[in-house]
Amino acid sequence: MLVQEVMSTGIVMVQKTDTIRAAVMKMMNRHCGSLPVVEGDNQLVGMITLRDVLIPLYPNYGDYIHDNVHSRSFVEMEEGYPEVLGGKVEDIMSKNPMTVAPHDPILEAASYMGLKNFRRIPVVDKGRLVGMVSIGDINRGLFFEKGMQH
Repeated sequence: MLVQEVMSTGIVMVQKTDTIRAAVMKMMNRHCGSLPVVEGDNQLVGMITLRDVLIPLYPNYGDYIHDNVHSRSFVEMEEGYPEVLGGKVEDIMSKNPMTVAPHDPILEAASYMGLKNFRRIPVVDKGRLVGMVSIGDINRGLFFEKGMQH
């Protein structure tokens, strides 16, 4: 079974120049933890996750080790959240994300997701984002293709 047989094509995405606030709103409204980042004609340039949004709030590990007495408290870290939201997606996105092609086998996509502990992975054809495939998509495909026949 191929990725193109199970992938989702109604993709919610963000532009790399969008605000982080806009990306978070889309993720919250769609109940998802990640979005593909595109530019131009849906050219995939990265991925942004809700975890990426929180990382700028954490103290730099080196600073913490050097002077943990004066490091910021968690309350102070939270106060920086609005400032993070005002930034651009391209500032915190993961660049060069792992991708699959529409003609790849679904278990190849599943192996990549397992390797990196991802729940979804972009589907790209000639650099253009054409879909997303999730663990749920793969399980549904296998279940209805293989499991229902027995």
